[in-house]
Amino acid sequence: MRGIFISFEGSDGCGKSTQIALLARRLEEAGVRVRTTREPGGTPIGEQIRHLLQTAKEGDAMEPETELLLFAASRAQLVREVIEPALAEGVAVLADRFFDSTTVYQGVARKLDAARVREINEFALGDLRPDLTLVFDLDPTAARERIEARSEPGTQRDRMESQPPAFYEAVRDGYLAVARTEPERVKVIDAEGSVEEVQARVNHILKEKFHGLFA
Repeated sequence: MRGIFISFEGSDGCGKSTQIALLARRLEEAGVRVRTTREPGGTPIGEQIRHLLQTAKEGDAMEPETELLLFAASRAQLVREVIEPALAEGVAVLADRFFDSTTVYQGVARKLDAARVREINEFALGDLRPDLTLVFDLDPTAARERIEARSEPGTQRDRMESQPPAFYEAVRDGYLAVARTEPERVKVIDAEGSVEEVQARVNHILKEKFHGLFA
């Protein structure tokens, strides 16, 4: 039986990585094999691309079009090397970001042509789409405060975390627009509150989406 594929989306600081870890542990305790992935990255090639996109000094001069193609390249490798084989073996895949990030970050926030972004996404993905996408919605100011609170003193933000507030306002609007466009696949979760409160919201959606799999 094919595994389930759930992607987790939202601005940096929204808490999605914490929720991925909680769900992965819950599934493993129930006897389900789980594979978690992250973007960019998740493969040896993807991790090299991640370094270039986020921390390499050479990335400071990166053009939006270059950024778009690098994210797509990392995703194309991840889909074929990791995600598709895992799903074929019945493994549940939990993805920390997937193609909706490119739709929002590069298409909306970077203001690249939406049709071109969609075409490049489709080329990188093939026929693969998540069974469910969870968007963790959080006010950008609150998200930035979370990032600062978890950072060690003197830690330098990576290239994406260093974007101005207007960029993250656009990111939030972009995710909400995606959810309105694909309400069956994309579910918005209020990311305000405690970890346990957000987890309860996640569990509610999982029960509705995957009848019988989540008690």
